[in-house]
Amino acid sequence: MKPEEFYQALAAKGIELSDTQKKQFEIYFHELVETNKVMNLTTITEEDQVYLKHFYDSLVLDFVDEKLLTEELTLCDVGSGAGFPSIPLKIVNPKLKITIVDSLNKRIKFLDGLVNKLGLDDVTLVHGRAEEVGKNKLYREQFDIVTARAVAALNILTELCLPLSKVDGTFIAMKSEKAPEELEHATYSIQVLGGKVSDQKSFELPNNEGIRNFIFIDKVKNTPGKYPRKPGTPAKKPLVK
Repeated sequence: MKPEEFYQALAAKGIELSDTQKKQFEIYFHELVETNKVMNLTTITEEDQVYLKHFYDSLVLDFVDEKLLTEELTLCDVGSGAGFPSIPLKIVNPKLKITIVDSLNKRIKFLDGLVNKLGLDDVTLVHGRAEEVGKNKLYREQFDIVTARAVAALNILTELCLPLSKVDGTFIAMKSEKAPEELEHATYSIQVLGGKVSDQKSFELPNNEGIRNFIFIDKVKNTPGKYPRKPGTPAKKPLVK
């Protein structure tokens, strides 16, 4: 997907980018590829692949939850890596207030430089493990939307993300074809952590690049204070009955 095809694909979904926004995506691509030469940010560096598998794939979230396109929401992106999906979402809707959580400081430094070059405001970068950030009063139960892309299995991810969602907020898990199976294993943890599955949506990427599944988990009650557990524990011992 060349940049022009990317813009056309968004336009077909009713998203018309300004010249400034197009320039921001160009800068993003350049910074990602140049920094990747000295730091491992992504295995995807070809222009058409970055625009499809990183930029477009991030913005599929706008297609399945249109309020992200226009509303002034607080969004926390857990384990964002090189800024996906939150930075593309922010470029398209500057009104979003973004918080990015990542455990690697070098990625946070890359994102700090990127945010400055893109001229974005209302972007908070947090260096830390999600388990620790989820215990911090500054971030715990503070966000309208919490999301994560390709971070962990859903029964682990719920413990990292649901504590950050405010009551009446939503955790949106971005998943591949294995979503139904993962959801089956996560039913108990979702309930324990104060969530309830409200919707599931699928979207097929162009060029036969696969299906993206989105699991919408509404936060219906406060997460018990003992969660999330210590760093590493959710991955080693996912919540089960």
